[in-house]
Amino acid sequence: MNPDDIKYHKEHTWVKISGKKGTIGITDYAQDALGDIVYIDLPEVDISVEANSEISEIESTKATSSVISPVSGKVIEVNEELSESPEIINEDPYGKGWVAILEIDNPSELDDLMDASEYEKYVEEEAK
Repeated sequence: MNPDDIKYHKEHTWVKISGKKGTIGITDYAQDALGDIVYIDLPEVDISVEANSEISEIESTKATSSVISPVSGKVIEVNEELSESPEIINEDPYGKGWVAILEIDNPSELDDLMDASEYEKYVEEEAK
């Protein structure tokens, strides 16, 4: 089940907003499609990222996949725990498996993202 309090990007990433900060991760659908995650290349703190651009890469037993940032901003924190235990993303993609926290540049970009029900419809369409 996709949480209702976050916004979803078509590249199967999510952002949860708290004030001017946005926590970013990959969706349950994405981690399930990737399979067992074995490595993540975390972004560097203090870099600026644009919406719709790669923020990091995830390697699984099946494939390597880009993590696309749903919003623009500056990376202010990364989830260091994932360096030692990337499988946390498989276990808890919307909780402990977050990837990075950004200071958001442009809150209006959130309007371009999907809510939980829109994302579920999108995934169903993509699966056809």
